[in-house]
Formats: sequence, C-alpha cells, structure tokens
Amino acid sequence: MFRRFVFVLLVMAFVLPTFAVIFAQEGEEVTLRWRTRPDNQAEIDLYQSISDSVDEAWEGVALQYEPGSSEGAGYQGTLLNELAAGTAPDVFWIPGASVATFAQEGVILNLADLAMGMEDFDVNVFYPQQSEQLTFNPETGDNTALWGLPRDASAMVLYYNADLFDEAGVDYPEVQMANGTWDWTAFQETSEAIAALSAGDRTVYGFGMNSWWANWLLWINAAGGSYFNEDQSGCGLETEGTAQAIEFLQGLYAGGSAVPFGQDAEIPFMAGSSGMFMNGRWATPNVISQAGFNWNVAEVPAAPGGEASNWLFWGAYVVNANTEHPAEAFELLTRLTSADVQGQVTALGANIPSRNTPESQEAFLNSLLDLKPDLNNAAWINGLQYAVAEAPLWTANFDAINGVVDPLITDAITGVIAPADFASTVCTAMEPFFMEMEMTPEATPSS
Repeated sequence: MFRRFVFVLLVMAFVLPTFAVIFAQEGEEVTLRWRTRPDNQAEIDLYQSISDSVDEAWEGVALQYEPGSSEGAGYQGTLLNELAAGTAPDVFWIPGASVATFAQEGVILNLADLAMGMEDFDVNVFYPQQSEQLTFNPETGDNTALWGLPRDASAMVLYYNADLFDEAGVDYPEVQMANGTWDWTAFQETSEAIAALSAGDRTVYGFGMNSWWANWLLWINAAGGSYFNEDQSGCGLETEGTAQAIEFLQGLYAGGSAVPFGQDAEIPFMAGSSGMFMNGRWATPNVISQAGFNWNVAEVPAAPGGEASNWLFWGAYVVNANTEHPAEAFELLTRLTSADVQGQVTALGANIPSRNTPESQEAFLNSLLDLKPDLNNAAWINGLQYAVAEAPLWTANFDAINGVVDPLITDAITGVIAPADFASTVCTAMEPFFMEMEMTPEATPSS
C-alpha cells in the first residue's frame, strides 16, 4: 500500500507540472504587434485609437501598435530587414505593389486556409481589382491564395482652382464632362486658357503633375498602352497608345501651360498659381486646410475617341510568416478592415474604404462635407469603377525597372526623345530585368 502511494505521488510530481504548463498556456494573453505607415501625427493618433478600441473589445488578445516611417532604409526595406532578423511585427501594412516582393521572399503568410476556416469571411466585399491581385497564386496561376486584406483605396482626380477657371472664363471640368466634351483636347485647351492669365511678374500654369510613374502612366493607359505586356513577361510600352500619350504630353509641356516636368507641381497649385493638379485622395486634408482659394475636384479627362483611365491605389494588411499566432493575426486583419474601422479611417479624410458596399460608399460620399460642403466625393467613387489596380509584379522587380524608366520618361515628356523612339528605347532598357525570372505562362496574373 505504501509503495503504491509513493508511486502515485511520483506520477503526480511529473504529471501535474505538465498540466500546469498547459493550463497556463491556455490562459495566457496573446500579444500581437502591428504596424502601418502613417503620414502625420493625426494618422498615428487615429491608428493608436483604433488599436486601443480593438484591444479592449478582444478578450485574450493584447495589441501593440507601432507607427512606421520612410526614414533610413525606407518603410518596406526596414520591414524586410526586420523580417530577416526575426524582429518584425506580427501584422503590418504594405503597398499593394509590394505584395509580390514580400510573398516571393517567403516572409508573409498565404492566408487562404485560415480564411476558409473563418465563418462569414468573404473576400468579395472588397473592390474586385484588389481581391484579384491579393488572391493570385503564382505557383498555379489561379486565384487560390490570399496574401492579405486591403486597408483602403484611392483613385486619381484633378484638384482644380475654381477662381482661376472663373478668371479665364472656362467651364469647370465637371460641367465639361456633363456636356460630353471633357477629353484630352478640351483639357489642353483649358490648360492653355488658364496659363494665358500669366502677365508681367505673374506666372500661371494650367496644369501640373509630379513625375511619379502613376501620373504619366495614367495617360498611357488611357490611350490603350501598358507598362507591361499581357502576361507581365516583358515591356508593354512599345505600342501606338504609348506614342500617342507621349506626343500629347510633349505638346502640353512644350507649350508652357504645365508646371515643368520634374518640379513639385503641388507647390504652385497650393500657392494659387496653377489651375489643375492631379493627385489622389491622400492630398485632400492638406488642400482643405491650406488652400486659400475656391477649389474642388473632378474626374480625369478621357483620351480622344476613347475612355478615361484611372488607378486603384491600395495597400494591404499582411501577416508575418513567422508569427507565433497566425489565427489571431488573421483575425486582426478582419477587424482592421471591418466597416466600422474603415469608417473611422475614412472620416480622417485621406482614404476611401476598400469595402465595395453601398454602406461604405455612402459613408465616403458624406465624408469631409462638414469642412467643405460642396466637395465632389463622387469623382473618386466614379474613378474607382473603371480604375486599373496598382498591381504586384510577379515576374520582375518593379523598383529596379522603374529606376531605368524614370530618366527615359523624363527625356520623352520634355522632348529630348521622340515619342516613337521612346517606346523602343524603354523596352530595350527593361528587357534584362525579365531574363532572370522563371515563371511559366500559366502562372502569370491577369491584368
């Protein structure tokens, strides 16, 4: 009897600590670190507030929000370095165009299996252009992956100085659009009429855009061109549409009606000396707070005989491939992209909800009207309907390609290179970046 008693005590001595560890683990609070790239203190404060409210409502999970920045190695570069070192957060935001780089590096999770196990999850509540890109599987060429969830969206619009339009005696862009005349020809004529206000020491421009690739490529897309060919295996700029767009831009800039290409075109617009400035939703809070003139926004013009083109800019929340809590990390993505949270982000003014639902669109259409009652929010919603998504490039490194294209597009728009010569020159420069990529035709994303 005594020996059996001693044996039981010995067994309990070994077994009870094991159960204690198990119960302790089950009772432990999961901590998740997450990061965005805010543009200002107001956004930092908002995301911290969102983190605090989600944390409070989520039993068993504690959140730590970390605002990132573009200083030093840059936001994406810093993340990649931290991922390699094992110090990156569990969840983080990245630009949509960077999804392929992070996925191919193996540093973010394919969340498809986790999504299948989550009740009521539906990726189709987001804009279809975003869902198509986020679900692309480079190994199979179909849409069976899930690399993250889109935080927000934006499209390009023309911010315009209504006072300069009135002074030049030209109709506002939305009036010309309603009359069916808002195309490249009308746009150039409008720009020239506003620039004609220049006199003496006063310099007035009709239009301005910065040299970021999305700005000049929008015109090429509208003319039927494309940065890449259909399967993204090479250059797509050697087309008639590219030449047409470059010829149009050359004429616009050569005539002196546009802010010289390569200069920051936002500065003269905010100073009241430029009639139109092309930019995304993110510029709106600054224009509201700083513009000392009557202004509004309108859709970009259509190519002659064609249709308008636009961009759907976006970023995605993704999950660190080495997170210790993948299920909770994915649930955090769903909470951060909920209608309620997106509504809070929308109210700040710089973002459009990525949820393509009547409720989310209505919330956006009513945003900032307390600060600017006549703000034409519909220009962004309309633009998103025909927008091309800013897409991850699975067949090459986009940043490397854009590095060689940038100086060539500057030469083209400023007239150093003829439109037809630009197309062949730029494709030759891009070709080496695709030669080292190995990707079967059936495993390339659709455009």
